Amino acid sequence: MRAISTKERRARLAARHHLARPATDLEVVAGDLVGLHSSDPTTVYLAARARVGGLAHADVDDALYERRSLLRMVGMRRTLFVVPIELAGSVDAACTKSLVAGERTRLIRMLEDQDVARDGADWLDDVASRTLAAIDARGEASAAELTKDVPELGRKLRFGEGRSWATEVGVSTRVLFLLATEARIVRARPLGTWVSGQYRWARTSHWLGRGLPVMRPEVAAAQVLSGWLRTFGPGTMTDLRWWTGWPQRDVKATLAAVGAVEVALEEGTGYVLPDDVDPPPRSRRRWVALLPGLDPTTMGWKERDWYLGTHAADLFDRNGNAGPTVWADGHVVGGWGQRADGAVAVRLLEEVEPTTRRAIDAEVRRLTTWLDGVRVSPRFPTPIDRAIATEAP
Repeated sequence: MRAISTKERRARLAARHHLARPATDLEVVAGDLVGLHSSDPTTVYLAARARVGGLAHADVDDALYERRSLLRMVGMRRTLFVVPIELAGSVDAACTKSLVAGERTRLIRMLEDQDVARDGADWLDDVASRTLAAIDARGEASAAELTKDVPELGRKLRFGEGRSWATEVGVSTRVLFLLATEARIVRARPLGTWVSGQYRWARTSHWLGRGLPVMRPEVAAAQVLSGWLRTFGPGTMTDLRWWTGWPQRDVKATLAAVGAVEVALEEGTGYVLPDDVDPPPRSRRRWVALLPGLDPTTMGWKERDWYLGTHAADLFDRNGNAGPTVWADGHVVGGWGQRADGAVAVRLLEEVEPTTRRAIDAEVRRLTTWLDGVRVSPRFPTPIDRAIATEAP
């Protein structure tokens, strides 16, 4: 069994995540990373900007809303991703489709338990049908617009009763999520600017000109896992189970289907594709990057010590969500945020060479210019970005 060192893993990351050398194609980057996280809408733009040379906000908008070569959808771990159209069918069949039955059952139970409907299934089918008709009539529609057309969508469901975080959520949220997991609708244009997380909804067939392809789950799973191994490998079973959200038996079956090979890591046994056992070509290229919260690289593995070191408490929230990070030559060296005036600032958590510090400072200036005064508030704030946000200009 070949051993792959931490140094080699960092070298693989640098090349395959388009961080040591900028890419020229946004869709290639999104495909190689098996999607860009989109739970925080700004992650898509900032993650792409860190990897594609000369990228402007309008380039991302064009791919998402004009050319529609990228699609926003729920995928791995019930998480929102932006993926290339060519990958959307695989993600849907390997990950999203498995959510439908459980989501429908939970929603029906809540409708009945909270006295919204005596027969939750009939009520849901009727409301879903009329919601789809309303979307067809409007072309694209927000949840608020759809609630005007289908008033039942305005009913409230209670979550977390008796707990400190108890809240009410509109039925529209759950019905639209279900229709999206069924691939009948997709998230279209945002209601606001590129920092907005509220979207209009469109029929999938209207938005894409066709539905998502129907694929066998095991074929789709092999494509998704192969994509992850090609860019993120090697990874451990813990990494693979966490990233995919699949049961261990499904991960094992898919590893066997793609012919994955075991390798020795400092964390234990890892896996790579059969043609990826040999070391990659050596490169002396040095690099730095300012990656956003929930960046796909930072969130690519469950076992993170090999690139994160001891910095987790400063850069992740208590639920394991990553904040903005500063990277140098394959590992995290600090975090970043924005001051009240929008200027980007960093906090290093370990010493770096003077040349690296100068490169980080130059990247800070470039990112400040690119943001052009727009304040980006991470969806999951961490100690460093909170501290920077309160600093005086």
